[in-house]
Amino acid sequence: MAEKPEKKAAQKEEKGISNTKGSASYGAKDITVLEGLEPVRKRPGMYIGSTGTTGLHHLIWEIVDNCIDEVMAGFATTVTVELLPDGKVSVQDDGRGIPVDIHPQTKKSTLETVMTVLHAGGKFGGDGYKVSGGLHGVGASVVNALSTWVKVEVNRDGGSFVQEYKRGVPEYKVKKIGASKSHGTKTTFSPDPTIFSEIEFNDKVILERLRQQAYLTKGVRINFYDRRKPVPYFYGFYFEGGVLSYVKYLSQKKNRLNEDIFYVEKEAEKLDIEVGFLYVDDTRVVEMSFANNINTPEGGMHLTGFRSALTRTLNNFARAEGWLKEKEENLTADDVREGLVAVISVKLQDPQFEGQTKAKLGNPEARTATESVVSEALKVFLEKHPQEAKSIINKVLLTAKARLAAKAARDTVLRKGAFEGLTLPGKLADCTSKSAADSELFIVEGDSAGGTAKQGRNRHTQAILPLRGKPLNVERARLDKMLANAEVRSLVIAIGTAIGEEFNIEKLRYHKIVIMTDADVDGAHIRTLLLTLFYRYFRAVVDQGYVYIAQPPLYRIQLGREIRYAFSDDERDRVVAELQKTKATGAAAAKAAKGKKSAMAAGGEEESALSGEEAPAEGAAEGSGDGKRQPNIQRYKGLGEMNAEQLWETTMNPEFRILKRVTVEDAERADKLFDTLMGDAVEPRKNFIQAHAATVQNLDV
Repeated sequence: MAEKPEKKAAQKEEKGISNTKGSASYGAKDITVLEGLEPVRKRPGMYIGSTGTTGLHHLIWEIVDNCIDEVMAGFATTVTVELLPDGKVSVQDDGRGIPVDIHPQTKKSTLETVMTVLHAGGKFGGDGYKVSGGLHGVGASVVNALSTWVKVEVNRDGGSFVQEYKRGVPEYKVKKIGASKSHGTKTTFSPDPTIFSEIEFNDKVILERLRQQAYLTKGVRINFYDRRKPVPYFYGFYFEGGVLSYVKYLSQKKNRLNEDIFYVEKEAEKLDIEVGFLYVDDTRVVEMSFANNINTPEGGMHLTGFRSALTRTLNNFARAEGWLKEKEENLTADDVREGLVAVISVKLQDPQFEGQTKAKLGNPEARTATESVVSEALKVFLEKHPQEAKSIINKVLLTAKARLAAKAARDTVLRKGAFEGLTLPGKLADCTSKSAADSELFIVEGDSAGGTAKQGRNRHTQAILPLRGKPLNVERARLDKMLANAEVRSLVIAIGTAIGEEFNIEKLRYHKIVIMTDADVDGAHIRTLLLTLFYRYFRAVVDQGYVYIAQPPLYRIQLGREIRYAFSDDERDRVVAELQKTKATGAAAAKAAKGKKSAMAAGGEEESALSGEEAPAEGAAEGSGDGKRQPNIQRYKGLGEMNAEQLWETTMNPEFRILKRVTVEDAERADKLFDTLMGDAVEPRKNFIQAHAATVQNLDV
């Protein structure tokens, strides 16, 4: 993400702050009523979360969710998603098909009503669906509103029907185009480029979502086609094991501690509850929760119920079997969750989500029902599988001991920081600003680059923390070992949020934490180690957009007195061509001026117009006939090769620098990637390297 200086006026405009006061009148004429789908186009973020790539893909999820609802209702067996050329997407199911007869309220076709009226759908208490993911009735209409073009084809009642729309407005009434023996709905849409910042669908993101839906819906067949290239790409999903199969998938290539997976599927309090979990030899937690097949990344009542049941049941069992002594404190929720791989899926008639993006489930009955079902089934599981029970209890007891050791180490770090310079490590060159919003922390590779950065920085807003050597790989270390590492400890103290149970994002001392490493393999490795640290232990700092990666230039290009910088090979070639062209033009102009001067002198005219001019620019006078000279190109291998002025000008000056903000769009995929690249298992990392060897870039040799 390139950063540019923000003008105060622009900031006020962005925040909706006017430089002048509004009109004193405030009456009916001042109230704007948005009709039809206008509210969606006016405030798309309210309906799809954002207008970036996440919101773009949300359009697909809305239509796919409708198809899955047909499957859960028992009327569809197949869902097909196709990525088409020119940014179009097609989603089809073989369900009942959207009704096309006239709706009694709107007096329009039901299909047109569903596609053009907000909060119109078959999921508000009618007999169409027992359970569904779409409950607000806005999914299809929102996709319609945010697309330049939509075409819906319906097969039902022996006929084939169609209607097209442009930016939510019907092109014509629903019409029958022929007879049909099939049934289902096919929706094809083209997202609006005036709404979305970029129209580029990610097939990996889509495949992961479709795989998830296939696991959660036993027996559904989901087909995916990518037709954007000359040779189409196909992928299909079909699983009969449901959540049990999903747990196996999430734990593949991990060292399982209990081979017999806990699994229960039962109805309670009018909820269908399906839960599966096992433990792996790891320190992280993988909990996937769903309500009516909708992923709830922020959890909710069903996840709370599961956690309560797990903690209480394991505590009761450990004490009953004598593994947990009378004087020992109970296992905590964190103790029993470390190394857990769990999937919690509930289906209910009236789900209450927080927000249209459905990130959290709020139904209280989901907690009591899930807790009851899991508690009862887990007690039976532990009694019937004594060897599995022993492995699980040993795992959580070890975690409890590690927690106490980590707490002691963390307290030591915090106490030490409090006694040594008010928590700030000596190697930190802090900024003078006391405002976190204005302060930036540059984490720099090595003392040499750190010294240069300290000389070139803006002392008021920019702090420098040099790291000596490579940081600890926290993917393979517990918290107590991690805090014993001097470099990691310095970083934890400098950031100010504390860590683990004491973490507090409100105490963050810098709202820009910039990783600034060399543009080579070692620099990339250090950057990856630091990102692993932030992702695993400072996730909120990443989620709130405070972590950045600096982009120092790769090349310094000089021709004559002009110096330019390039950040890639392509930019280097472009700069070289521009400089040579500029010099050639300058040489020609200088030659013409010299000829004119000679002609004027020969004609006896005054020379005053040229008498005060400087000599032709360097390069123009010395160049060959075409004015071209070869630029001097320097390839930077490290930040230490720059002087303080160059480092400031190219990498630290907010007016010209390029910073890339670190974001996590898919936490599950990110978690698996960190595990693959930084975890203990060698085989997955080897396979990853082999699979991507042909497409690697920026490899030092």
